[in-house]
Amino acid sequence: MTALLQAQGVSVSYGRAEAVRGVSIVLQPGQIVTVIGPNGAGKTSLLAALMGLLPCRGRITYDGVDLRGLETEDRVERGMVLVPERRELFGAMSVADNLILGAYAQRRDRAATRRRLEEVFARFPRLAERPRQLAGTLSGGERQMLALGRALMSRPRLLLLDEPSLGLAPLIVREIFHIIGGLRELGVSILLVEQNARAALESADYAFVLETGEVSVEGPAGELLHDPRVSATYLGGS
Repeated sequence: MTALLQAQGVSVSYGRAEAVRGVSIVLQPGQIVTVIGPNGAGKTSLLAALMGLLPCRGRITYDGVDLRGLETEDRVERGMVLVPERRELFGAMSVADNLILGAYAQRRDRAATRRRLEEVFARFPRLAERPRQLAGTLSGGERQMLALGRALMSRPRLLLLDEPSLGLAPLIVREIFHIIGGLRELGVSILLVEQNARAALESADYAFVLETGEVSVEGPAGELLHDPRVSATYLGGS
């Protein structure tokens, strides 16, 4: 089986400071793969490099295609979509308008955009209840749902999620991870960067631990849940 995403020896630098060093990851179609680690480990920089938002060294292939030289917009058109850490919604625009922006690449097909909007509202009933509400007035959980819904408007094959639980109450975190798990039904694969290590490992198939820019541990997510080092450092174990 051809990997959907494969990064080989990816490194990212800010001047002389190297944020990511020689990271290699593989994600198969239909998988949820998570990258966990402390603040400053290079997780967000890795996602930005994969999306073409930061220059990097190494090789990145998506569905067998070498991404070197492809702009971020080209990667989005091929089915890679990033949901950034801060969601980056347009607070002065309505829920519906934020969603429609997610289908920008297919903006000429208005009928398809309407169908996708209906599909997103069906998946996120809370958004369907307030299509005209300004995004900036939504709760934290609703904003995360809107960010996910906007990403789904482009019909992605691969979602790159950066800290989807950031700033959310525990009950809402459980709901968001339930939604993320349900995206498999749409045939969406997920690369999940997350500081809530327990929630991430319980949701994922495979996991990488990133520390000071390098992969320190990797393996099936269920095994890492019981790894003594991972447990002691990230899960509150002894």
